[in-house]
Amino acid sequence: MSTVSTGLDVLAAWPRTWLGDRRVGVLCHPASVDRELCHIVDRLSAAGVRLVRLFGPEHGVRGEAQDMIGVDGHLDPRSGIPVTSLYGSSVESLAPAAADFGDIDVLVVDLQDVGSRYYTYVWTMGLAMQAAARAGVSVLVLDRPNPLGGEAVEGGEVHPGFESFVGMGSVPVRHGLTIGEMARLVAAGMPWGPPPFHRALDLDLKVVPMQGWSRQMAFEDTGLPWVLPSPNMPSNETAFVYPGLCLLEGTNLSEGRGVTRPFEIVGAPFLDGARWAEELAELELPGVRFRPLSFRPTFHKFGGQSCGGVQVHVVDRRGFQPYRTGIAMMLTARRQAPGAFAWRTEPYEFVTRPIAIDLLNGSDRIRLAIDSSASSSASASASSSLAEMVHPFHAFEARFRDLRAPALLY
Repeated sequence: MSTVSTGLDVLAAWPRTWLGDRRVGVLCHPASVDRELCHIVDRLSAAGVRLVRLFGPEHGVRGEAQDMIGVDGHLDPRSGIPVTSLYGSSVESLAPAAADFGDIDVLVVDLQDVGSRYYTYVWTMGLAMQAAARAGVSVLVLDRPNPLGGEAVEGGEVHPGFESFVGMGSVPVRHGLTIGEMARLVAAGMPWGPPPFHRALDLDLKVVPMQGWSRQMAFEDTGLPWVLPSPNMPSNETAFVYPGLCLLEGTNLSEGRGVTRPFEIVGAPFLDGARWAEELAELELPGVRFRPLSFRPTFHKFGGQSCGGVQVHVVDRRGFQPYRTGIAMMLTARRQAPGAFAWRTEPYEFVTRPIAIDLLNGSDRIRLAIDSSASSSASASASSSLAEMVHPFHAFEARFRDLRAPALLY
């Protein structure tokens, strides 16, 4: 039984109180459901709310598109409501145009986030908030749980010149905020980071808070159903490893797209999974174990090829440090196969330079450190190299706890 009411559940109980008779646009995706699994479009339509336009983030309103696949605008086949895609074929498509707000009084945002800076939904929301501010349109964000909880913070800042759609503001990789709290942070401005969100917005923003949620809650404690917010986020377990294993998108290693446990089953044809698991075990990373295996992706990297790799098993969520773990996995894979391991150089989220791994990390420091550790004839142990790589994060993690404090709702 649900112990938490999402912002949608609260709004749906009193839709007129929150929306009145205003014309409403909705930014949503497949996980925008209430506790009974009714989608927000159906729920608000049944309540007589004047829905005039839908906005779809990456993967689309109905979540059909794979990662980094552009989605065109259209009529939503289920409701017949016009849809504006906020993930098309160019960087300009990521933000609504002024015309998209021509018949809207308030934009309702209902997006299940997964608590990682890379996950593009928070930046879609931020760009939509900027566009709404320019158009004089109000924004109402329906809050939802952070599946990773709201306490742990992990990762460094985004340096100027490294901002992108996987890091438009300088927040840690694991930020510990709900999407409603992130909206408050964006609206207040983040002057410690690069544009585009370093200035406060002149925006009528309201957040419909959850009822019953606390920062130490695991998603399972909420009693809410898990619905895939994107095609390769099938479970809450996936969300827990994502802040670290998404880093593999910046390499030629498979991050597990095309298998049943993406971001948990990872590897490449040129890796020895048993050796990789042993090397990772020697690092004594907290809260996690690695099981060697072989797998054959059905699509994406190495589709149809046999890969050696590991499955990442989180055995203690409170101790687990996903970002540190992801860095360790790249470091050990690079050392094991220096001639085959490579950094992705193809365009990534509409950016050609800096390369993907540097965009994900927010600087080139981690990539350069991994390359140096792997190529040095007198390289330090993997353990000491890893410690040197993650040590600089600690100061920003502590600072961010103070910076985010005014935005917290719980």
